[in-house]
Amino acid sequence: MKKVINSPLLLFIPLLIIMIISFMDMQNAKLLSSLYENNLIKQIIWYAVGFITIFIICKINTTTILKYSKYYYWLSIILLVLVLFLGKETNGARAWFNFGIFSFQPSELTKLTLILYLSDIVARSKPDFKLILKVGILTLIPSILVFLEPDTGAIIFYLLSASIILYFAPIKKYWFIILGGIIFLFIITFILLYIYNQDLLISLIGTSFFYRIERLVTFSTESSYQLENALIVIGASSLFGTGLNKVSLYIPEAPTDFIFAFTIGNFGIVTGILVLLCYLCIDIFLIKQYFKQKNKKIKLVLISFISIFFFQQIINIGMNLGLLPIIGIPLPFLSYGGTTIIIYFLFLGIILSLLNKSY
Repeated sequence: MKKVINSPLLLFIPLLIIMIISFMDMQNAKLLSSLYENNLIKQIIWYAVGFITIFIICKINTTTILKYSKYYYWLSIILLVLVLFLGKETNGARAWFNFGIFSFQPSELTKLTLILYLSDIVARSKPDFKLILKVGILTLIPSILVFLEPDTGAIIFYLLSASIILYFAPIKKYWFIILGGIIFLFIITFILLYIYNQDLLISLIGTSFFYRIERLVTFSTESSYQLENALIVIGASSLFGTGLNKVSLYIPEAPTDFIFAFTIGNFGIVTGILVLLCYLCIDIFLIKQYFKQKNKKIKLVLISFISIFFFQQIINIGMNLGLLPIIGIPLPFLSYGGTTIIIYFLFLGIILSLLNKSY
């Protein structure tokens, strides 16, 4: 049993199963809209590039990758600035560079570069309030830029990554009590303004941000056509679904945000359970690797990636089941999206590289 948990097969077999299911979903997505006509071909390309990326990363010394993390971070910041001016606007957000046959989302790259840079800084710095302040500033910079796009989901991941890295750093816990108290006061103030003086709140944070927050606070089935259809599809699904080249009901954003509901509708409750088991296997493998590592910097990288990977699963599936607000977070590897897939393959490449080297 121990050998099974440590084996990379616990990672690759579930990943291949998710890949096949994703390809079948992309085939069915063609029936929803002409916009999804090329999703299958592109998804195949992203996966091919992803596996090639893992192979290349495993041939590179991981310490070399981490050594230049500062430059990766600032490159991603430059891209976040450029996308605000040169990016393509889609669904009210200017978050993508459009290169014709494919698009690139800098906010996804920043998830990787932020984790690498913060892990490097925390591992080398004295654990004091200055370190907390530095981590906060470095996290705030991309958060502000992504807020301007806007992309609420990415901001959540930046804050989560920074919080996880600081939590596992040897920092005195009373700093967290102070920081937690400040955050608590901020939240209470925000809630009071939201309840008793929304006009003042809007004047402070702007109309756009207020309505995004309101959508998170007041989400419901009645206010979301896509969620309502997703729940109908899940509730009406059989054990094996409608099958290939058939769809039961139109779901907006089916290949991305609502891929879990779309998968259950297409291939049934059995396939939905299979997907959950595949993610469980990958999660177990990643957690096992965290506890095997001795290097402080590597452990910080691993626990950050594990946290956002698991958090993304919970948020997306919760969105699909109507348990959590809809904030535009895809399901890793199953959802359509080249940038997200490549970034997660980069993460996995780094982890697999660590397995083959001793520190």
